[in-house]
This record gives sequence, structure tokens and C-alpha cells, in this order.
Amino acid sequence: MMSSVKVECVVKESALIGEGPVWEESEQTLLFVDIVGRKIHRWSPTTNQIQSVETSHMVGFAVPRRSGGYVAGVGRSIVAVDWSTQTMTSLAEVDEDKPNNRLNDGKVDPLGRLLAGTMSMMEGSAEFEKQQGSLFSLTSDLTLTKHLSQVDISNGMDWSLDQKTFFYIDSLSLSVDAFDYDSTTGQLGNRRVVYRLQEGEGLPDGMTADADGRLWVACYNGGRVLHIDPTTGVRLQTVPLPVMKTTSCCFGGPDYSDLYVTSARLGLSEEEQRQQPSAGATFRVTGLGVKGRPSNSFSG
Repeated sequence: MMSSVKVECVVKESALIGEGPVWEESEQTLLFVDIVGRKIHRWSPTTNQIQSVETSHMVGFAVPRRSGGYVAGVGRSIVAVDWSTQTMTSLAEVDEDKPNNRLNDGKVDPLGRLLAGTMSMMEGSAEFEKQQGSLFSLTSDLTLTKHLSQVDISNGMDWSLDQKTFFYIDSLSLSVDAFDYDSTTGQLGNRRVVYRLQEGEGLPDGMTADADGRLWVACYNGGRVLHIDPTTGVRLQTVPLPVMKTTSCCFGGPDYSDLYVTSARLGLSEEEQRQQPSAGATFRVTGLGVKGRPSNSFSG
């Protein structure tokens, strides 16, 4: 790691599973969720204030909506969130034949189409079931399409600069995959592996792309973010974090040069929590020498 890189804990409020950070340019705030804590958070670096909305079920993601407010994945529902009234309205239901599933990660493509995936819940004594998840898209007219099935844990996603490639993570596959992407129809094809994680790197989780089209992958149980060139499959850089359960990342800040990284503390032993007092916090990484791209908003 370059000596100029600095990692600081900026959102000290500890999440059970912090996830899905999104930079809101208009507000200069960081939007993220606590999946098991059932909350959507909005944090301002300027004031260091955090605002929260509670959800009725586990919340996998929240993204801005062009018409105002947000769209979030709550349980198996994709919902519209009115922040001012703290109310939610269902837009679509997924996996209606799988009541033990929930929505996990979601992201909006450059045309305003939402992609969101599911997984088995792992709640209480229920054993995690593999290959129960799917990947869906939701368009502005609320047309829901299933693109992939038999997914273990649908996770990180982003697009190439020319929008012709969709990058996707099914965490238990231990790889970052690419698909040919038709931005007009949203169809996926020609799946291939662009990076396979090595022993000790953890599980690939959330992901973001920078302005050069390279990928940054948060590694759950790996305590790091990997910087990957998807065209060559080469790991360019490893950014270590002071917590093991790093979950996702996004670029933000006034010029998109800050990398925000969420983390989790759920599942840590008492000893591990003592060793990682900032587990569940959100971190800001500066000095990377790269910039991100503005996030997209759902067009519906």
C-alpha cells in the first residue's frame, strides 16, 4: 500500500452489518444500510451528523431515486422510501415462492435500471441454503425481470465505462465475474471470471468501479479492499482495514477521491470484538490517487 494512503474511522456508530454505501452528490452525504439492524442511514461528513430510518425487515440496499427519496430492498420487497415522512411503499415483490429469502445488494445502471439480488436468510436457527438466490432488474415502468437463478449470495455489482460489461459477485464462488451487458435491454450473456480470490483474501462482497474502469472489492472476513484490473485480472493494490468483516465500498467526497468502506460486527466473538473495537463502523480511505464516478439514480 502506498505510504500516502490513510484509513480513518469516520462513522463510529457501529452497525451489525453495515452495507451498500452510496455517495449522494446533491446532498454531499453518504447513504448506507445496516442489514440486520434494519436501518437506512444518511451521514454528513460536513456536520458528522447521522440520520436514520427504520425498516420493517432486513434491508439489503438503498439507492437514490430520480423523482426524490430512495428505493430500497426490504425483505423480499423493493420499496419506495419517502425520507421526510419515513414511509415506504412497495414497488415490486421478488422470490414470492421462497419465503426464507431476502434482498441483498442492489445497484442502478447508467440508464436508471435497478439490479438487485437475493439470498437465503440465515436467520435464527435456519440453516443457510445454497443456490436459493436470484438476480433481478426493475425498470422505470416497474417491469421485473429475473436474469440469474441458483445464486448463493448475490452481492457486488458495477459496470464498465462503456456500459457493455456488467461485473458481478456471487460471494461463495470466490470470484468476480463479468457478463456482456446490453444496456438497452438489460440482458446478460457470456459469463466469465475476471478475478479469483486467493487463500486468505476472504469472501468477495460489495464492489465499486473507479473512473478508470477498475474495480475495488471489499473482502468479508478478509479485512481488506482489493483494487483489480478487470481487463487483465491483475490485483493492483490491497488496502488493509482495521476490521475483518469489510462489506462494501464506494467513492465519494467533493471530487470522488475518498473511498468509503462499510463493515460488520455480527458474528464476531467477544475476543474478536476486543481486538477490533471499530468493527461495524464506516471508514474513509484517502490518498489512493484515483477517483470514482457519480452514482446512478433509479429512474422509476
